[in-house]
Amino acid sequence: MPKSPEQFAAQLIDELDLDTRARAGARERPYLALNMISTADGRATLSGRSGAIGDEADKQLFHGLRTLVDGVMAGAGTVRTEGYHRLVRDQAARERRRERGLSEEPLAGIVSGRLALSEEIPLLADPDARVAILTASQASLPAGCRAQIDYVRCTRDGQLDLVAAMRELRARFDVKTLLCEGGPHLNAHLLTAGLVDELFLSLAPTLAGGDATSESLRIVSGVDLDPPVAMELLSTYEHESHLFLRYKINH
Repeated sequence: MPKSPEQFAAQLIDELDLDTRARAGARERPYLALNMISTADGRATLSGRSGAIGDEADKQLFHGLRTLVDGVMAGAGTVRTEGYHRLVRDQAARERRRERGLSEEPLAGIVSGRLALSEEIPLLADPDARVAILTASQASLPAGCRAQIDYVRCTRDGQLDLVAAMRELRARFDVKTLLCEGGPHLNAHLLTAGLVDELFLSLAPTLAGGDATSESLRIVSGVDLDPPVAMELLSTYEHESHLFLRYKINH
């Protein structure tokens, strides 16, 4: 009997062992995995958003991965466009995190160069949300942001120093495992800095076409990776013609 999307995602999540990989070797930064989705021809967004690409199994996996990690990070543009809420709102998922020895909810990290974030974003409006803002700015968010907010201000030549910021997330917030949900420009900077350990890629059986614009980004955009980043395929799963690929990033 074919597995339901919930059963499929649960099996895949159970077979991941991020903690073991995170514990391997001495680490000053979190073990970082990217979680992205694309069409078969490489589009990471449709009409500016990624949600329209995935099926129900992908959505279940998206939320399931959040139950495995100490922190979940995204760029400010992704947080705004996707309308981020608290990361784990389902009580059963919160209980699964406790069973894994984690806090009920991961730390929410937002990477924002200019702090262009509105208090109307649901995540920032929730007083129970824990948020770390990674930024080079010395400004602060409006007082109307009711979330519990900390700032990670790491700069180098006036720009956010992602290497230093990742070290601070580990040292200050005990984030040993970190899931990054994009966007494509943040992914490129993380890869360029050698900060990514794995890629989870959901590949939809869809062709979207279009030119490379802000409305049709690939999963990595903005800067060339020179040299290109090599990967090793760790596992492949399939559900109703959707492929779910797990890669190790070769440093």
